[in-house]
Amino acid sequence: MASSGSYNSPCAACKLLRRKCMPGCIFAPYFPPEEPQKFVNVHKIFGASNVTKLLNELLPHQREDAMNSLAYEAEARIRDPVYGCVGAITFLQRQVQRLQKELDTANADLIRFACNDIPPALPQAPGTSSFQPLTPRNRLPEFNGRNIGNEGGEFYQVPGALPYSFPWNDASSGDINDGGGEGGM
Repeated sequence: MASSGSYNSPCAACKLLRRKCMPGCIFAPYFPPEEPQKFVNVHKIFGASNVTKLLNELLPHQREDAMNSLAYEAEARIRDPVYGCVGAITFLQRQVQRLQKELDTANADLIRFACNDIPPALPQAPGTSSFQPLTPRNRLPEFNGRNIGNEGGEFYQVPGALPYSFPWNDASSGDINDGGGEGGM
């Protein structure tokens, strides 16, 4: 094919369609001659006339993103004719979910290892709220059922003695939990 003096070779679209690549070719910026397979895939899936119509309807600043999207979708459809890029997206979403679960598990392990003497769950005392945050201060020997200072509102104030003992306390077996077995470890 002959090309004009200012162009070395026609764009991939004009080359495939066997037409002269004019200086104002709408395909030239998006389908360079170095990437012929890109237009081959787009043409096979969407058709050259549909791509031309789409390019003419879009604003110039939107065209590059649209052509990149079409090229990606076309390549995905060639690889997976049933699901196309939806299959790839679904695969990636599942991978993100799996990795998020792994991250959550790792974070839980870090917390557990950092507080290795805190049991996984403490029994619920009747009539108390279900939220009783454990902090490193709660593990101090001074904390044996007494109220602790609430400096800055960071720590939970324990209302009197607890109906159960913490496993890290050095309390003898004759504590509150011996009567009836409720709330014991």
